[in-house]
Amino acid sequence: MKIYIASSWKNQHGVEMLTALLREREHEVVSFIEIETKDNHLQFDEWINSDGAQQCFVHDTDGATTSDLVIYYAPSGQDASAEMGAAWAKGIPILGLDAKGENIGLMRFMVTQWVDNYRALLLIIDKHSQTNK
Repeated sequence: MKIYIASSWKNQHGVEMLTALLREREHEVVSFIEIETKDNHLQFDEWINSDGAQQCFVHDTDGATTSDLVIYYAPSGQDASAEMGAAWAKGIPILGLDAKGENIGLMRFMVTQWVDNYRALLLIIDKHSQTNK
């Protein structure tokens, strides 16, 4: 199953660990962390207009809109919420990994199911994967 993880850089280590766990289960994981190429010497306003930023945008939106499943890893920000919205508009199921401090509001209803820990998330993905074989 192809899975996209929508999240924030503040969750980098957790996204990396979740990516590894999903790949151990033989899923294809599209991770924004593996493509994002923000040059540290550029200010955000300079980077956002660069070719690297355009490549990241295409990678992330393609991942969100062409995957079999999207995981919204909270707490996140505007970009992850936009990716979730794009997936929702395409009818892609979204699982939410909830966290204290998430402030998503009404758009939380785009999420098919919320869980509060990674073990529950993996169980749901395992069941989903088995029924779609």
